[in-house]
Amino acid sequence: MPVATVGETADATIEVTTEAIDTYASVTGDTNPIHLDDEYAAETMFGGRIAHGMLGAGVISAALASLPGDVIYLSQDCSFEAPVRPGDTLNASVEVLEELGGDRLRVETVARVDGELVIDGEAVVLSVPHDDE
Repeated sequence: MPVATVGETADATIEVTTEAIDTYASVTGDTNPIHLDDEYAAETMFGGRIAHGMLGAGVISAALASLPGDVIYLSQDCSFEAPVRPGDTLNASVEVLEELGGDRLRVETVARVDGELVIDGEAVVLSVPHDDE
């Protein structure tokens, strides 16, 4: 399989469920009640439970993994623009913007819910052929 090149894109989508949020909290140890406690979260500025920002960033990682070759994260810059809630469908998309030299690429990374930008950012990744190629 070839490596990713400038202009290449990939996408990933998940349905955000309360179970996914609970599992993420269990795996990471992030038990902030805004993610886990309906009553507590209802009293916050968000008016209800929201997903962990990094759960959304994980979907961006899944989109990166869909690019050709083996893609390895080196860095990620992201801003969380809007909350993601249980019941939302989160769509992440990535586009290779620039070759940085060697196997390094600069990639635009975004995630949207119903067309609304919820995560905006850029990543630097390595893109190398699979070992068996």
